[in-house]
Amino acid sequence: MSNHAVVLAAGKGTRMKSDLAKVLHPLAGKPLLEHVLSQVRKLDPGTVVVVVGHQAEQVTAVATAFGARTVLQSEQLGTGHAVQQAEPLLGAADGVTVVLSGDVPLLRAETIQRLLDETRRAGAAAGVLTAIAEDPTGYGRILRDSQDHLVGIVEHKDATAAQRAVREYNTGTYCFDNRLLWPALAQVGSDNAQGEFYLTDVIGILVRQDHAVVGVVCPDERETRGVNRPEDLTQVELDLEARRDG
Repeated sequence: MSNHAVVLAAGKGTRMKSDLAKVLHPLAGKPLLEHVLSQVRKLDPGTVVVVVGHQAEQVTAVATAFGARTVLQSEQLGTGHAVQQAEPLLGAADGVTVVLSGDVPLLRAETIQRLLDETRRAGAAAGVLTAIAEDPTGYGRILRDSQDHLVGIVEHKDATAAQRAVREYNTGTYCFDNRLLWPALAQVGSDNAQGEFYLTDVIGILVRQDHAVVGVVCPDERETRGVNRPEDLTQVELDLEARRDG
């Protein structure tokens, strides 16, 4: 069964306080997006689609250098909307589609492969890479039932006080049965605190359709750290140095 990948790289990244698109910020001399695509390439995917938006021409140049195809998200209406832009290229494909963020540069190919393997082993329609933090403020929380089955994801801004107390959070890395992803995406609405189309809502839709979904915990939370602010980039640089020294 072939794998495909969608990498989300359309955002401006206003919290970076820079005119440069977030995924183009350099880490160890290479754009953040290049770090992500170099790991994706190790998975030998059938098709890689990079969703571009802000500074699309420059981001496209990085993507095409890795053999990826690009689609334009002209308006940033949420992660679900971003992934939908790839449907013309992947909607008819068999296999499994991995969805990754272009601003998470330390995620290893081995971790993505583990997500794929555990999802397939469970016969699940989707898998979510999760992590556990002392303070996951700002991240979507993983919701599990009494049998520890993943039943949904709630964004921080939409979460109740009890849900915000959950320490397991969504890293923004997923895999989906490609035949189930697109019909589920078509059902996603924007009735939430952000007024956006959340990719996380696909998980709840699949669960309500009685499909199994698994949550796979990443053992090293540092791999899953995204870059949203200048201080995040500084921390990721330190983590990368520690990895190389280790």
